[in-house]
Amino acid sequence: MKLLTHNMLSSHVRGVRQGFPLGLKATEVKVNTVDFNQEFVARMIPKLEWTALVEAADNLGHLSDLPRELVADYESNEDFLRKVHHVLLEVEVIEGTLKCPESGREFPITKGIPNMLLNEDES
Repeated sequence: MKLLTHNMLSSHVRGVRQGFPLGLKATEVKVNTVDFNQEFVARMIPKLEWTALVEAADNLGHLSDLPRELVADYESNEDFLRKVHHVLLEVEVIEGTLKCPESGREFPITKGIPNMLLNEDES
């Protein structure tokens, strides 16, 4: 699961009001090389919850020198966009868990795929 995906997921357990951001624990992380697309990364940034992205990258040990605050002129800052690209698209959680911040319900990540299915009593 890429951190781009993590940034878009939330818990849908019945009664949960604050299901984002999901806590992220990884037992296996892989870094893959992905071609850099400056325009794509720049267009994705406004859709991201920046703080959640930074915390997830830091939690996985892949924060590198990604700034904790969003850079104002990011659209034209190729160095910054390359750092974001790396965190969003090249860092991948292969095995681990996602944890609902309110209910504590854990969702497994297996072979890079998060399983967000709920039990009957949770939906």
